[in-house]
Amino acid sequence: MKSHYQILIIGAGTAGIMTAAQLMRKDSSLDIGIIDPSDKHYYQPAFTLVGAGAYTKEKTIRYTADLIPKGVTWIRDCVTAIQAKERTLMTQLTGELSYDYLVVCPGLVNDLSMIEGLQEAVNKGVVCSNYIDPEQTWKQLQAFKGGTAIFTQPNTPIKCGGAPQKIMYLACDYFRKKGIDKQTEVYFPMPGSVIFGVQEIAATLTEVVDRYGIHFMPSHNPIRIDAEHKKAYFKVSNNQENPCFITSGSDGIRQLEDCVVEMSFDFLHLAPPQTAPQFVKESDLVNAGGWLDVDLNSLQHKSYTYIFGLGDVAGLPTAKTGAAVRKQVPVVVDNLYRLIRGGEASNKGYLGYSSCPLVTGYGKMVLAEFNYKNEFTPDPKLKQMLVFSSDKEHWRLWLLKKYFLPYLYWNKMMKGDQV
Repeated sequence: MKSHYQILIIGAGTAGIMTAAQLMRKDSSLDIGIIDPSDKHYYQPAFTLVGAGAYTKEKTIRYTADLIPKGVTWIRDCVTAIQAKERTLMTQLTGELSYDYLVVCPGLVNDLSMIEGLQEAVNKGVVCSNYIDPEQTWKQLQAFKGGTAIFTQPNTPIKCGGAPQKIMYLACDYFRKKGIDKQTEVYFPMPGSVIFGVQEIAATLTEVVDRYGIHFMPSHNPIRIDAEHKKAYFKVSNNQENPCFITSGSDGIRQLEDCVVEMSFDFLHLAPPQTAPQFVKESDLVNAGGWLDVDLNSLQHKSYTYIFGLGDVAGLPTAKTGAAVRKQVPVVVDNLYRLIRGGEASNKGYLGYSSCPLVTGYGKMVLAEFNYKNEFTPDPKLKQMLVFSSDKEHWRLWLLKKYFLPYLYWNKMMKGDQV
């Protein structure tokens, strides 16, 4: 295998495959290599449905080899280090590779070590997570007979920040269908201060929370899991706007010292802490938060003009979703091609668009679309589906989530269509 490429792409996830496909559509003579060790590619947005028994995991899987665009070289290997100044990187098996241009989009990784006891709790099956094994989530939901159910998330950025809520709403609907909702107390402790950052969506979700009788607990950051005794511990923010307090509603909640809250549980779903991959964090490409330091609008690296970053690893103040990638890729592709042709990366067209399909029950969904300013920006095309208020629950949006979006992903986005 050769050691130099015109364009190297790190990651064969949504961002990597889409970028390669759109580049080849623009110019099939480009010399592109894409580095990724995994032989399988997952449609992760459907994991929420898998965790609620509404979708099979098999439908989320394709083989990576079948998705690599024609003319692009798949380097099945792991990147271990990036030497940006030298325009080289190191891989585990192939060794050193060099490039003219680099696109960094390896996604992010779960880091269970950031919450004490979480790894043990997952290994013992005491805690479930759609981010780790959605099929296990469904098994635990089916085995749940009532009691205290907790859904929570870390204080790190996570892939699709609304996902911990989606499985909670589906679980509440499942408890109702199963007839155990009256014997169940549902809690949503989370580090943030609001249910959702977009005002229109937050208003609807507040109604959903009230409908299910969920105890919403803002400013609660999970810090420890006691798997043996089935207890979760949260550090509560203590400031003037949100003083440390005891959340009422259950005898299983205790206030400990230093604003730590202890909660007993019978069911616990947790989105694990997530970070950039180690080889990215150890490079000089990251910002103070450990994420790829790119321009918010052009996605060009702030220090190295021949490097671009997009997807979940990028340090952008918007939700990390596949929908965001859908809008980021055309900007990166255009800017790369401008550089190749001797110009500048002057396309500043990415304005922070992201989207979160918030499933609120079986057959119901809200579609949150927004930008860097957290402005609600619904797609006008939704009117063609007779959806005129996507900030409200709608059964047609459920059909969009379960059927149309997966079709769009596999048959359009992965093949280089701009959608």
